[in-house]
Amino acid sequence: MRAKIIGLGSHVPPKVVTNQDLSKFVDTNDEWIRTRTGIEERRLSDENTSTFDLAKVAAQKALERSKIDPEKLDLIIVGTTTPDTLFPSVSTMLQDHLKTPNAAAFDVSAACSGFNFALSTAAAYVESGSYKNILVVGADTLTKYLDWKDRGTCVLFGDGAGAVMLTSTEERDRGILASVLGAKGEGGKHLIMPGGGSRDPEEKNGRFITMNGKEVFKFAVWALEHSVTEVVKKAGMTLNNIDLLIPHQANIRIINHVVKKFNLPESKVYVNLQKYGNTSAASVPLALDEAFSDGKIKEGDVVVLAGFGAGLTYGANLIRW
Repeated sequence: MRAKIIGLGSHVPPKVVTNQDLSKFVDTNDEWIRTRTGIEERRLSDENTSTFDLAKVAAQKALERSKIDPEKLDLIIVGTTTPDTLFPSVSTMLQDHLKTPNAAAFDVSAACSGFNFALSTAAAYVESGSYKNILVVGADTLTKYLDWKDRGTCVLFGDGAGAVMLTSTEERDRGILASVLGAKGEGGKHLIMPGGGSRDPEEKNGRFITMNGKEVFKFAVWALEHSVTEVVKKAGMTLNNIDLLIPHQANIRIINHVVKKFNLPESKVYVNLQKYGNTSAASVPLALDEAFSDGKIKEGDVVVLAGFGAGLTYGANLIRW
């Protein structure tokens, strides 16, 4: 059995924050941000909008487009590091909202790699025969955890959600053909939110994202190159077989470095970070939904989804559409 994508959906908040907007309250400017990141604008959720609020819209779209009866949904997996509450999970909130009484539900925490981890987990459940219909969601609202005086982080992130509906297929050459997951925990100190956990429940150290940009950049370049290379090899293919690469939308310099090394034409790489910034676990499914809607993916295409994140973590999935 293989896990095949039969429905996609995504959602972002309506509020657009441009580089010019940021320059009004932090020491930065449009040229500085664009040349270093490729980001031009991002979406910002308001105080009344949570991760679940974004996830439920994306999930509803994916479920409806799949035409799967909600009562036949077996499992919901949500990749997120910004849940509404420590418990209940975003996934169980979705289970209730979507009226899927027979679905198990759990969240996966792998930061910006969250969707790839969740998708790989879902594929393994399908291939084992444990479940047939699985909803996978990536959603985050990291802008709620930014220090808006720190130009090294506040210019990078945006909010969003993306979702895919999977079902089992007996076509061995279709669906998710290979997955690669990995971690380098020794580098966790380079990208961290120190406050809010059990070590610092009173948030004395601040519940803000802190990042060693130089170290994270080096890891990201390595992780993207490594994960794509390994997942292609695991599928018994070569880089020449890739019809579309959808990388984590974090920084255009990271993407360009790897694309150049792989000698991939621009037409085979999907980028939308200029509109949304880094939406963490939502990044890859949001780009996947847009790429499909834009007609960039057709039946039989080999699509590689690859990402990296805090932890430090990385992962990739290879799909034949």
